Amino acid sequence: MIEAIVTDIEGTTSSLSFVKDVLFPYARAHLPDFVAEHCADPEVQALLDDANRLAGGQLDQAALIEQFIAWIDADQKITPLKSLQGLIWLDGYRNGDFTGHVYADAVRNLRAWHQRGLKLYVYSSGSVQAQKLLFGHSDFGDLTPLFSGYFDTRIGGKRETDSYRKIADELGLPAAQILFLSDIREELDAARAAGFATRWLVREQATDAGAEHLQAADFDAIRF
Repeated sequence: MIEAIVTDIEGTTSSLSFVKDVLFPYARAHLPDFVAEHCADPEVQALLDDANRLAGGQLDQAALIEQFIAWIDADQKITPLKSLQGLIWLDGYRNGDFTGHVYADAVRNLRAWHQRGLKLYVYSSGSVQAQKLLFGHSDFGDLTPLFSGYFDTRIGGKRETDSYRKIADELGLPAAQILFLSDIREELDAARAAGFATRWLVREQATDAGAEHLQAADFDAIRF
């Protein structure tokens, strides 16, 4: 019996276009000024130090900014980059520059599952802070009370089986009692290898009964 649900964000609860066409360009455009203005903040300085170490430890601030931009353009899942993007998006949400897109069917079912007593979690390559911002400032208001926890790349890559084993340990549940939702087959493969149940979200596509994982066109079609 499923006791907990872990969901991806991009292409699953939220549209890919919101992340790619709104959030990423916003962070890219505002990153140079944000770093210049907040480089003395301990949290930002720690992220800059982490990024410098990843880049070889020889970059000044201007070169670090260039490195962050290059990582954004290459869609790299670099933890200090994701955390820095989260801080920039915080400003955007607070300023009302945008709200977090979440599909209505996802909201409807997340609320229903929560009412049934299922524990809900998020696992995304975006930082935990970015996850909380999106759901906390969503088109449907603050959805964070629905979730019991959040995971990002600090626990491991989403295509790595060991990441899902660690999540199961954190949740204190047998892997077979956890359902993972994603639109990426390789992530679902890794989760299933760890023992998770899986559902493959294929929004705006026809479902394939012969696919490697059970597919669902949206959250309304998920059965377990």
